[in-house]
Amino acid sequence: MAGLIRGEFQEIISPFLKEKMAEVAATSGYGAPEYKALALQYQRDPQEVVVLRHQSSRHYEAVMAPGADGPQPQDGPHLRGVERLYRRTLLVEPTIRCAAHCRWCIRANYEVADLSPTELESVARYAGSPALRSDITEVLVTGGDPLVTPKLLRLLVDELKAHAPNVTTIRIGTRMPFQAPSRVNDTFLAIIRDADPIRVEIGLHANHPVEFWPETTDALNAIRDAGATLYNQHPVLAGVNDDGDTLAELYEALRAHRIEPHYMFHAAPMRGMEHHRTTVDELLELHRTLTTSGRLSGRTKPKPALLTDIGKVVLTEGAVIGRDDEGKRLLLRTAYSVEDRRRWNPTWTLPPSAVIGADGRMAVWYQDRKEKPDPSPA
Repeated sequence: MAGLIRGEFQEIISPFLKEKMAEVAATSGYGAPEYKALALQYQRDPQEVVVLRHQSSRHYEAVMAPGADGPQPQDGPHLRGVERLYRRTLLVEPTIRCAAHCRWCIRANYEVADLSPTELESVARYAGSPALRSDITEVLVTGGDPLVTPKLLRLLVDELKAHAPNVTTIRIGTRMPFQAPSRVNDTFLAIIRDADPIRVEIGLHANHPVEFWPETTDALNAIRDAGATLYNQHPVLAGVNDDGDTLAELYEALRAHRIEPHYMFHAAPMRGMEHHRTTVDELLELHRTLTTSGRLSGRTKPKPALLTDIGKVVLTEGAVIGRDDEGKRLLLRTAYSVEDRRRWNPTWTLPPSAVIGADGRMAVWYQDRKEKPDPSPA
């Protein structure tokens, strides 16, 4: 994932993806929608050098800003690779490396790093500490792609079993079945099986129906047979999946492979990535098209969501409570309490984009895509 060299996000495409892209080009041509869907996701674009003033260099920049420390256990050091935005879930990043670099990556500007065995043990002890036991019930393992470092993933799961009996669910976010399915091997499948009695859920990231290759299907079946539940979340990306027909086909493919739908994200305002974004209204129109046209079963409908500075916001009725038309910003209502957030993570600071209401709940400004992007430097 992370891979900045001299300020540029390096292009990394796995051998498997290169082979599949060549196959699609040979059968359908470079101009085919299926080829473009892959090329736009993985090939570097000259537009990435355009950085707008409103864009962030980091995912949740206000929460985990460059140099910021993670949560701090009582009488212990700050924890690297840990985020806590929600009451029930602790996010852990054993590695920031991936098999391929998605050009719209929300963690593209993170430093390349792996957690040490000692750090992973500290994370597990933190998750199971008396202060957290009444709250934390699940750990989301992300990164980077955890399957890049299976030894670290195994160690984290074992340490959680040993030190955090309150954790009943482990979620593992990965794109490996779509980028390098051979990594879904006996070593990884054994981690899933040996996690019992902890429930394992695998968060996938399929963006287009072309990604369901035979090797990918075999990997997904193996994960399911090992005892894990599969779910999918994805951004809506301009030129990749920002049309109703493609999304309908994607969600039909997900159901055919017994993968639960989760979030349908608006592409976040990351530096150099404006060309990948739709507007929020376009996202909502796509969601309306999918969910009110009778094209999909109710069991396959996703939740439209935004990644804000204070956490995910699902676009339910009444979520948007204000607009800044000149700056193309939306003010979003949340039920996040600032007191709860500070209790969960005492090092957390309120970002400038957030507003505290009289009831202590936070609203947050979110940057929409500007209709005519201003190419002024950040």
